[in-house]
Amino acid sequence: MMTLTIWSDFACPYCYIGETRLQQAIDELSLTDDVQIDFRAFELDPTAPKEVVTTTPERFAMKYRLSLDDAKKQIEQISALGREGGIDFRYATTQYSNTRDAHRLMKLAEDKYDRATVGRLNEALFHAYFVENLILSDHKVLLDKAVAAGMDETQVKEVLDSNKYDDEVRFDEREAAMRGVHGVPYIIFNGSFAVPGAMTVEGFKDALRRELRKQEATQAEKPAERPHVCGPDGCQLL
Repeated sequence: MMTLTIWSDFACPYCYIGETRLQQAIDELSLTDDVQIDFRAFELDPTAPKEVVTTTPERFAMKYRLSLDDAKKQIEQISALGREGGIDFRYATTQYSNTRDAHRLMKLAEDKYDRATVGRLNEALFHAYFVENLILSDHKVLLDKAVAAGMDETQVKEVLDSNKYDDEVRFDEREAAMRGVHGVPYIIFNGSFAVPGAMTVEGFKDALRRELRKQEATQAEKPAERPHVCGPDGCQLL
């Protein structure tokens, strides 16, 4: 089993684009049952308010010191990349807010549910933000997406109405800082090598093939295990 560890944020356009491309690469290489994805939290702005206070073009212009027209052009270029990957990407009309509760919800999914549910929730949260343009700090939005992904309503409400899994989110972010991760998506293949940023589908395929070759070489180098047998005189290695 190959393990991919991914740091990302639900308000990060390249994270959604990158994870979509990665999943396409996994599917095209028929590796769906051979890849385990561990999602790690990374808030682009932990201090972001829970209320929407500005439009995305305005925030983009202020952050990168652009004119509003130039900001809109760059946002459209990013949206076009998403649409090329089959996403009805609507970055310009996203409603930016705090994503901490969305990450806490993912921690609940990873703690209590299976891989399929975790994957559905991850996709649903990205889709909610970039396609439906919903507010990810809104607990009703999070509850609806979690229940639709197959999670228990009462359990989800309990987490959203508390600070549960907050420490787990902070742990992920401290680990990212220790690794020198300053941007997302950031993907580590089997704890071996890292891929910062959203590569192309072919780029992800190459990375997956590289790790497969490494795994096969490692397996080939392992000495054959001596068989264990038990008989009337006891158990021994042959």
